[in-house]
This record gives sequence, structure tokens and C-alpha cells, in this order.
Amino acid sequence: MNKGKQIFVTGLILMLFAIAGAAMVALTYEGTAAQIAENERHAMLRSLNQILPAERYDNELIDDTITLAADERLGHAEQSTAYIARKNNQVVAIIFSVFATDGYSGIIKLLVGINTDGTLAGVRVVSHKETPGLGDAIETKRSDWVLGFNHKSLQDPDSSGWHVKRDGGIFDQFSGATITPRAVVKAVHHSLLYFASHKKDLTGSVSHE
Repeated sequence: MNKGKQIFVTGLILMLFAIAGAAMVALTYEGTAAQIAENERHAMLRSLNQILPAERYDNELIDDTITLAADERLGHAEQSTAYIARKNNQVVAIIFSVFATDGYSGIIKLLVGINTDGTLAGVRVVSHKETPGLGDAIETKRSDWVLGFNHKSLQDPDSSGWHVKRDGGIFDQFSGATITPRAVVKAVHHSLLYFASHKKDLTGSVSHE
């Protein structure tokens, strides 16, 4: 076999291996993408149900969503998704995806559930990069701090109370870590302000399609 032909054959073999490798990657992705999506769906539903127990609604909560325009009170520079909870076809609560943008180590992603009467159904941390052993006390598996938001509203406490205690509010800070709880308290308060200013549209005009 002359040198030119040998180079051609070697190149052809390498090309075939590359095609076969790409095909295997594509098949693997196709086979796992659906499972990954389903796992993410179940994880989100578990988080939603920590805020709103299943007996409080009778719709498909994870599928009954609306898209909200970007709003700094929710921490989003782009559109975000809110989940609508209904009972007997009446809106009972809305769960917002909220970003606390001024955490110690970056964005803290939250789910904030607000009942139609303006009280908090609950708050859960979806993800964060806060310091282990300090800022991660915002997680329920580390402490019950985040449960302190349950049933709070814009009236309870009033605006002066929506701060950590170090800043004159009612919410505890963590020993050695004030920035993290301060960011979460601010984000939750702003979520309530957003809900109050859009309540009519969110609870009255949101129809089930």
C-alpha cells in the first residue's frame, strides 16, 4: 500500500470512529434526557409540596404555570415562572421562583409561596453557594430558620420588621453569617410587595386553560 493510500485509509478509519462516537453520545443523551427531565420534575414537585401540602390544591400544580415579566422584586432580569395552586378551580396560592441576588456567595434561588390572603404559605431554598456550616442554615435540613416565614405578611410584621434583628427587624441572623439571612429576608419581603401590587391580576384574572 503506497503512502498516499495508507493516509487515506487511516483518515477514513478515524472518521468512521468519530461518527460512531458521536452517534453513541447522541443515543446516550436521547436515552437519558427524558429520565433527567422526569427526575427534575419530581424534585420540583417535592419542593412545591413542602410549601403547599397536596390536600390544599386539586390541580396539576407543576403544570399550572404562568410566565411573569422580568421584575427586580423577584430578582429576575428575565422572565420567570410562577405555579398556580387551585382548589375547586379557585386560586388559593401562588408559588414564585425568586432570586435573592445579594447572597454572600452569589444568587440564592428560592420558592416563595403566597396565599391569596397575602400571607406566606412557606419558603424553601432551591439552590445556593453559601458557606457550609454558616450560610447553609437557610436549608431545612440544616435548621428550621426558613420556617419562620410561615404565615408572615406585609402587616405581620410591618415594614420595619422585615429585616434581621441586627438591622432592627424580627428575623434571626446566623452566628458569623448575617449577609445570607439578610438577603433571604429581603427577597421574601420583596416577593410579598410584588404579590400585593399584582394581586388582582394574579388571583382574579388567572384562568385555568
